[in-house]
Amino acid sequence: QVQLVESGGGLVQAGGSLRLSCAASGRTFSRYAAGWFRQAPGKERELTAAITWSGGRTTYADSVKGRFTISRDNAKNTVYLQMNSLKPEDTAVYYCTAGPSVARVYDYWGQGTQVTVSS
Repeated sequence: QVQLVESGGGLVQAGGSLRLSCAASGRTFSRYAAGWFRQAPGKERELTAAITWSGGRTTYADSVKGRFTISRDNAKNTVYLQMNSLKPEDTAVYYCTAGPSVARVYDYWGQGTQVTVSS
């Protein structure tokens, strides 16, 4: 089992920045790929960004490319999502996830953290 706890959400004005953190515990987290999903009211859950266990490869949704950066520190069992140039449409609950690969980075989920971007 892997336990994931997100932090860093909040209210920010459009154009601002936030950094989400995800602290992991349990099984050897450094061997898992990690990701950030988000879900806005009335919309389907979307994979926003993902990173391999080594951090050597990342993928992003087209909607956040160039604005969001996913990274990890395996020594601290933590994954980050740096979000810049935020837009009102980025408003959502953001979930940290983990899995055996980037293609299946949804085996474990955190409880989510709310991000609200005001216009």
